[in-house]
Amino acid sequence: MRIAILSDIHDNLWNLAAALESVEDTDALICCGDLCSPFVVDVLRRFTKEIHIVFGNNDADLYRITAKAAKLPQFHLYGEFLERDFGGKHFAVNHFDYIAKPLAASGQYDVVCFGHNHQHEIRRDGKCLLINPGPIMGAQFSSGKWEDVPPTFAIYDSSADSAETLERNAHAFIKRGNP
Repeated sequence: MRIAILSDIHDNLWNLAAALESVEDTDALICCGDLCSPFVVDVLRRFTKEIHIVFGNNDADLYRITAKAAKLPQFHLYGEFLERDFGGKHFAVNHFDYIAKPLAASGQYDVVCFGHNHQHEIRRDGKCLLINPGPIMGAQFSSGKWEDVPPTFAIYDSSADSAETLERNAHAFIKRGNP
């Protein structure tokens, strides 16, 4: 099973649309929070397979996000925490890095996904693969100011138990090597 993992959209519909074009061959999509506005659901609905969403600290209009998503059968909202199996692997998904990292260290999960800090990260913590896909938004807060960073997301392959990173250049999202 191949799963697209996105986070920190922050209303950037242009980067989101480009990312969705790159994930048409995946089996599901996980969003680790910070969609921000309800109109992001209108773009996410282009992905016709299952979409699993946890909320972050910047999802302001939960009522309208939830109301829009409820009309779309492929959308599944979990509040702030998702725990379930995908492709035979046990997942935990939360927006916050300070919650996700202890979850990974617990040894209870095969994969833990998170966002929040806008810093792309894919690494092992024991048997667990920890995935922060980075910000679709294309910015991070560093040294007291916002800086542009390449928009990124990840695709996890359950048969290989590995993830690859896609990064946006001027035209599209392309694969990049992981550190």
